[in-house]
Amino acid sequence: MLPPYWVRRLVLLPLMLLISVAAVLTAPATLLLAALVSLLVPRQHGRVLRITVLVIGYLAAEGVALVVLGYLWLACGFGRRVREPKHERQHYVCVRAFLRWIFWLVNHVLHVQVRLEGPELEAYRDKPLIVFCRHAGPGDSFLLVHALMDWYDREPRIVLKDTMQWDPAIDIVLNRLPTRFIRSGAPGKATVDPEKGPDAEQQIGELARRLDGNDALVLFPEGGNFTARRRARAIAKLRRRGLTAEAAKAEAMRHVLPPRPGGVLAVLDNAPEADVVWVAHTGTDHLLTVADVWDALPTEVDVKMRWWQVPAGSVPEGREPRIAWLYEWWQQIDEWITHNRVEEDQREAA
Repeated sequence: MLPPYWVRRLVLLPLMLLISVAAVLTAPATLLLAALVSLLVPRQHGRVLRITVLVIGYLAAEGVALVVLGYLWLACGFGRRVREPKHERQHYVCVRAFLRWIFWLVNHVLHVQVRLEGPELEAYRDKPLIVFCRHAGPGDSFLLVHALMDWYDREPRIVLKDTMQWDPAIDIVLNRLPTRFIRSGAPGKATVDPEKGPDAEQQIGELARRLDGNDALVLFPEGGNFTARRRARAIAKLRRRGLTAEAAKAEAMRHVLPPRPGGVLAVLDNAPEADVVWVAHTGTDHLLTVADVWDALPTEVDVKMRWWQVPAGSVPEGREPRIAWLYEWWQQIDEWITHNRVEEDQREAA
């Protein structure tokens, strides 16, 4: 459960600042201890040292981000002019710098490399975009936003779970930018669920309006990270609702959850001028838990992302055709993942 606003500002924010400062000041001793543990404890393979470097690096970036966000709050008249384009752009620059540091750290400590396939930058230039991406593996939402900002020079509008606001820097900066935090349901349920009524869909639709040429609205139609258990529950739920055709399609897809159409339809209805971009990725989708990540270290991770662009004029009209179209694309994404995971397994076996 997310704490109220005043707790997040008066308790979590200063607590995170204190933790960040402490992490930086004690970094030499902490890193020395982690290095000794990695050397003396059998079969650690440097795991403790790598994780320690990541944690300290993230906490340092969090502390710097909070200080910068405090300065930006003062610069925009104690928050009064935060929605003006100039100040909004400054906040996007802050997010871009934060993500650049995080991905530099991940690349060098965990040896994660990202390869992109799809249209070049010119294909997207000066066009509003709607980005629908699969959701699987640790940090894929950060990776997608980083790609949009750093490689495609976009200002993303993001739909995400309200629990992300536990992180003070994310909480502050995204509440100053065009974002919709959707209240989370019980574990395993999708963020956007048509059964919860029109509220979530209405919020998402409002976020999609008036996209300009460097905007990109980001939505994860599955509503949560893929796991086999969530897939089984989602298929069973479709059957209980009498959606037998959708359940059959979902059963044929092995690596994705059945997409939730409510949010997708709300976005398409409110941004008819935007091109649609579908994004698939693979490489970290087998890392579902902290234990999986720990067991995988140290390793080189090759993350592959595939982008498909559909012009606005090619998006079908009407609710049912659009739902069918969504499932067709989700099937294509699943097939792409299957093909690339077979190639990965073959390379590892060789």
